[in-house]
Amino acid sequence: MIRLERRLTTSLWLRLVIPIGSLLVAFLIITIVLMLSHVSPWSTYSSMVSASITSAAGLSETFVIATPIILTGLCATMAFRMGIYNIGGEGQLYMGAMAASGVALELKGSPGFVIIIAMTVAAALAGCVWSLIPGVLRALFSTNEILVSLMLNYVAGYFISYLIFDSRSYWRDLTSAAGQIYPIGKAIPANSWWPAPQIGNTGIPLGLMLALVLTIASAILLRRTTLGLKIRITAGSVTAARYAGLKVRRLIIVVMLISGALAGIAGAAQVGSASHALDPAGVEQVQYGYAGIVAAALGAFDPVLVFAGGLLLGAITSAGSTLVGPSFPVGLVGTIEWIVLFSVISGAFLVNYRVRWRRRGRGEEALLADPDATSVPPESEQVLGEQPYLSTSAQVTRGG
Repeated sequence: MIRLERRLTTSLWLRLVIPIGSLLVAFLIITIVLMLSHVSPWSTYSSMVSASITSAAGLSETFVIATPIILTGLCATMAFRMGIYNIGGEGQLYMGAMAASGVALELKGSPGFVIIIAMTVAAALAGCVWSLIPGVLRALFSTNEILVSLMLNYVAGYFISYLIFDSRSYWRDLTSAAGQIYPIGKAIPANSWWPAPQIGNTGIPLGLMLALVLTIASAILLRRTTLGLKIRITAGSVTAARYAGLKVRRLIIVVMLISGALAGIAGAAQVGSASHALDPAGVEQVQYGYAGIVAAALGAFDPVLVFAGGLLLGAITSAGSTLVGPSFPVGLVGTIEWIVLFSVISGAFLVNYRVRWRRRGRGEEALLADPDATSVPPESEQVLGEQPYLSTSAQVTRGG
């Protein structure tokens, strides 16, 4: 018999070994797929490393792509660590991008650092508002936050598409020649573009540095603060949390607000470092919100490991765009990404659960063969302090 048991505690080495093992299994499967597709695995891996890590331009692009993945990974981590499944990081990122671009356009002419700070704050607030909807519904009405947050992703996506493609909104460019030919968003002022200081020939985006600061802050919050202790208690048992006097409903809303703020900042980083405008088609195509959930699973929902997982996924995504060609179809890139996704999710499951194997006893085999038959449970499964079940013959033998 196979039985799943939830791990009460997870050691650090387990949280390190299982994700690494998951990636090794993923690359083994990818190697087989590439060989079956008559594509050299070694040249593919060499091209991926060159395009995303060893070249200065490729590494800079990896950092830009990894930034929103890390931030949405932190978004998922904050909620998942409490047992609240916020799948709405994608939509919260959209709303953050909308707010950040709108503020940057409105503050045109202000100093660059003022605009960047305002973009970050506005994006965080927009993400908070969007995450507040599933948070309040979950806390007050016990609705399923997975379904609500997931559906709100589509609502946010349609909303920002409406602003650019189906309306003459403040965000749409209606004056330039390009904007009159095809609907595009207004470009934010050049001084509001997020800087990328150079270290050698590699640019380190401001968004990545902000993501690093938020990663450290998230780790401290979860491990060293009273709020983190409350989150751990509630994740272990909601009943125990209520018995301890914790206000679980308020805690759910607070955690969802923090989670949404992180995703909203990811939207600001995307606008400030990459698109420089509200770009619904582009931001929906990359789907950083869903990639963040993969990064969170890869990092076993530990903020520091999530940062590393986000960098890895950023490198894979950056390399994938350079691999596409006549001998390397775009579908193969998607296959590689989904193999990594499946392996990571499987590994995350093993971090939280252990698999127990146990041979069936004779009574259990008889019960499976004849469900109507009554069998005596094995002694190992009898509950202490309770009178075990005895058949009539057994009672007579004992003098009952």
